[in-house]
Amino acid sequence: MSRLKQSISVDRKALLAYVVAGDPDKGTTVGLMHDMVEAGVDAIELGVPFSDPEAEGPVIQLAHERALEHNTSLSDCLAMVREFRQSNQHIPIILMGYLNPIETMGYDDFSNEAASAGVDAMIIVNLPPEEAPVLSESLKRNELDLVYLLAPTTTDQRAEMICAKSSGFVYYVSLKGTTGAGTIDVSDVATKMERFRSMSTLPILVGFGIKDGETAAAVGANADGVVVGSAIVDRMANAGPSQINQSVCNLVAEIRQALDELPA
Repeated sequence: MSRLKQSISVDRKALLAYVVAGDPDKGTTVGLMHDMVEAGVDAIELGVPFSDPEAEGPVIQLAHERALEHNTSLSDCLAMVREFRQSNQHIPIILMGYLNPIETMGYDDFSNEAASAGVDAMIIVNLPPEEAPVLSESLKRNELDLVYLLAPTTTDQRAEMICAKSSGFVYYVSLKGTTGAGTIDVSDVATKMERFRSMSTLPILVGFGIKDGETAAAVGANADGVVVGSAIVDRMANAGPSQINQSVCNLVAEIRQALDELPA
């Protein structure tokens, strides 16, 4: 059984945490990943720094910029995963980013290196399913999942196609716009979850707009789990260097407790 299937289960609501590799520096990332696991995350989304992160709001854009100031590359991200895997073999790691660095490395070389490093899945923001067959096959040969995104504006026909092509889980983007934008409409999320569950047997996780335990619980009541990104990255940006890990883990622990109080 894959790490994703083991971690995103019916036993409890899943908590996925997003950080940008190399933010605020390369030396912080792996230690923070380990600390977040101790605080209660079920999987980690590791953002691959990119110069034009078009889906990201200002908070995560600045994180990409900070990482790029240290020349954090896709190869560096894979090296961080390798280092993490030296002492943790069970928490799934999902690389989240854009197709451009993978194109530069080459699909097969990337897929081979990612699998060897211990990556479990990919979320590629600017890769629609219609343009993904070649990379998808390369990932599949290396037993890597490819997670696709659903949006509030996704039609039923397209949602069925996205659900059919996703593996690992399906990621529902709860807000129109970029990461960190707007306030989540919990009733709308509940409606969308009911609609999408009829289309997929995979777990459906909700991201964008999860800021604290209260919002996580409200959304998690109708989803299989939540993804927290901007709220974590914002804490990192506003904490002193020696306080980053503790500040992030306080938030993770708050959200973990809120989700654990929900029925599975």
